[in-house]
Amino acid sequence: MVTSATANAPFVARLNKAGNRLAAIGRAVTLLGVVLPLLLIGILKFTAIEIEALRPFVENTPWLAWLYPALGFAGASYFLGVVELATALLLVASVRSVWAGLVGGAIGSVTFALTSSTMLTLPIWETGSGGFPFLNGLGAFLIKDVALLGVSLVILGSSLQQLVSDLDRES
Repeated sequence: MVTSATANAPFVARLNKAGNRLAAIGRAVTLLGVVLPLLLIGILKFTAIEIEALRPFVENTPWLAWLYPALGFAGASYFLGVVELATALLLVASVRSVWAGLVGGAIGSVTFALTSSTMLTLPIWETGSGGFPFLNGLGAFLIKDVALLGVSLVILGSSLQQLVSDLDRES
C-alpha cells in the first residue's frame, strides 16, 4: 500500500534539493553583498575625494578621532582602505579557508561595529521630515553597515564552528 508519505517523497526530495540550491545561492549573494562594498569603498580610500569625505566621520567620532593625529588625513584613509581591501580578500578566501573566515569575519565584525556605532555620534536623522525615524543621506549610507556586521558575525561564527568540527575530526 502506498501511503501519502511515500507518495510525496519525490516531491519532498525536489523541494529539499531546491531549498539547498537556493540556500547556496543565498550564501554566495550574501558574501558578495559584503565583499563588494568593502572592495569598492576600500579602493576609494586612496582618492583625494574620499580622504576629504572621511573627515566628518573620523573627526566627530571619539573612538576614531585618534587616527588623524596618529596617521594624518591621507594616512588614516589609506589605513582604512588597506583594512577594507584585506577584509574583502579574506572573506572571499573564507569559502576555502577556515582561517581566512576567522580573521576576515573578525576584522569585518570590528569594522562594521565601528562604522555602525558612528550613527550614535553623527547627525543621521532628517530634520526636515521630523527627525527620527527618518534617515538623512548619511544615515541611509550608514544603516547598511548593521546588515554587513551581521554577515561578518555569521562568517566568523560559521568559521569557528568549522574549526571546532575540523579539530574534532583530527582528534
